Amino acid sequence: MWQPDPCTVTVNRAQSAYNEKQYERAASDFEAALSLCSSKDSIYMALGQAQLMSRQFTGAVRSFSKVSNNPLARKLAGDALYLQGKDTEAEEMLKSALALDPNHEATIYALGRMFYQSSRYPEAVEQFQKVLARDPKSYRAHDNLGLVYDAMHQDSLALKHFFAALDLVMKDHPDYDWAHANLADFFLKRNEYEKAFQLAAEAAKRNPTSARNFFLTGKALAQMNKDEIALKWLRQAVTLDPEYGTAHYLLAQVLRRNGKTEEANKHFEIFKKVNVNVRTRR
Repeated sequence: MWQPDPCTVTVNRAQSAYNEKQYERAASDFEAALSLCSSKDSIYMALGQAQLMSRQFTGAVRSFSKVSNNPLARKLAGDALYLQGKDTEAEEMLKSALALDPNHEATIYALGRMFYQSSRYPEAVEQFQKVLARDPKSYRAHDNLGLVYDAMHQDSLALKHFFAALDLVMKDHPDYDWAHANLADFFLKRNEYEKAFQLAAEAAKRNPTSARNFFLTGKALAQMNKDEIALKWLRQAVTLDPEYGTAHYLLAQVLRRNGKTEEANKHFEIFKKVNVNVRTRR
């Protein structure tokens, strides 16, 4: 009688769990598959990705290291190391990926992001320009160059790349909200609140699950003294992300100036407790 292949059954079960965003269960099943399957590289790759998504960073690095001479595996290991706060090791891992494939675009982009996050701006510019040299329509590279030039106080270059990103995502990438949100933040810092509001509201429309988009919209409204509407946006920001410290702080400020002292104090207390320095990748 025919019996299903245990390797195939376990891998399919793990992949289904991953597709359903049940990352811990997927990691457990992929790990079980290692003892059932003869071909290991693809299993280690899938296991590492499930571990990365479930924030099992040490395990993810270990799994990716089992994949032989694969630049993507090393890039993802670099992501995991970076999310652990191991910046030096992450940089070395990303550079080892580029040693295997100097044109690996995802790694070049990741290195640029890491340089930007660590305020190594000229090096970040170099990496994002390499991405654009390969793909002039890389809206993510344009968006990030906008961020880098903003940090370098080169406003004209920042706007050039922010607007390039907006043009590229306007119709072809309707789910990408970062370009609108980042440009909104740019205008907020320059007291151009109406422009910031329009951009942030569009970002929230594109991605209504992003607490940051609601925070930026609420902040723009608060700066325009439209507190009643601002409160709705800011309350939604902290509902979406209860540990968004900056949103709690601004919400508390707006509540206090509107005489809602008890609710304001609650959000001030939350602000004091939450960690606002959680690393993310995108």
